[in-house]
Amino acid sequence: MSQPAPSSAVLTRRDWLRNTSLAAAVAATLPATSALAAGDANVVASVTQIVDMSPLQQDIGRDFLIGSRVAWQEFNARERGNGRTIQHLVVETDGSARAIQAAWQGAMIDPTCVALSGCVGDAAAAAVASLQRTPGNHALPLVAPWLQREWEDGQNLVFQAFPDYQAQISHALKSLAVMGVKKVGVVYATPALQKEMVASITRASIINGLTLLALEPGKRPASPPALILFIGGTPELHAYAQLIGGRNGSHTYLIAMSDVNLQVLTQLGGVPRNVSVIVTQPVPTVTAGLPVVRSYRAALAKLYDEPPSQHGLAGYIAARYTSDVLATLGSSVNRAGALAAFRKRVDLRIGGFLIAYQGEKLSNVNVTQSMLTADGRIVG
Repeated sequence: MSQPAPSSAVLTRRDWLRNTSLAAAVAATLPATSALAAGDANVVASVTQIVDMSPLQQDIGRDFLIGSRVAWQEFNARERGNGRTIQHLVVETDGSARAIQAAWQGAMIDPTCVALSGCVGDAAAAAVASLQRTPGNHALPLVAPWLQREWEDGQNLVFQAFPDYQAQISHALKSLAVMGVKKVGVVYATPALQKEMVASITRASIINGLTLLALEPGKRPASPPALILFIGGTPELHAYAQLIGGRNGSHTYLIAMSDVNLQVLTQLGGVPRNVSVIVTQPVPTVTAGLPVVRSYRAALAKLYDEPPSQHGLAGYIAARYTSDVLATLGSSVNRAGALAAFRKRVDLRIGGFLIAYQGEKLSNVNVTQSMLTADGRIVG
């Protein structure tokens, strides 16, 4: 696998795409210990990040991973003088159950690994969380995963940092209700997503007094609704936008969840002029004035030739949350100590981004929205 760029180098998106395409092609054949690392001889422990680089997930995984790398390089540069750097191990997978399990098992048997940090995307994070329920798994904490579906953690091993789909859907539908909207279309990119999400969306629509109009993903409505809730990823949304747009008619707003990457959507060619896309996301907008956003943007500009993205910011926050909690252990970082520290679930504000719990549930709802306008601008 390729090595992360040194701090003095700038990695372009073209280089990254080439490297990650190669990585995704061989990921399933490599042992979980064949991981990328960003550390040095002063490491006191390691964390493992499991990333889904399958074709439909790599737009999220790539940006999320870049954000995490940026944060870990910052942390290690700061802590190297104190002799307590943390090795950042990355296992890129094809998203299959076999590859995820191999990556998880590799982390479990690594005596230096004290946490699973920032596992991404949603299906991969859910698979890792399920493996955490395996009896006798040596209690490795799963920290700040991109776990967007609703999850019950009976083992107190999953430490979420980002509001889930339910919070995002509630935010999006409440915003529509406040605007006086009474009816909204809904389309699921796949039957699997419909099965997973339909109950949550139906419940949120009832709470907000909205009527849902079910639409088929591969069929253009004779008269598209003005507002359509789209459940799916970036490639599927791009295809659906081309299907319903591009003809004479009224303007349509597609409202998507956090699985859509607006930067990648623009690279795919954007959307027709009579379509706009609004993405609901569980992190601040990348133009916000919060210190964590400014820090992410500044560090990203030094290390990568990449535009800031909501998934990159999420990856950055995931690594910052992990490293901030581990830093409280000083130079005596081990698996048991790390788990005990995360189980305290102390409220933590990372450059203005609050991670807080009520019991074992995430209590903060950091949900924002950004829009890709018909002329290609990202605002919000």
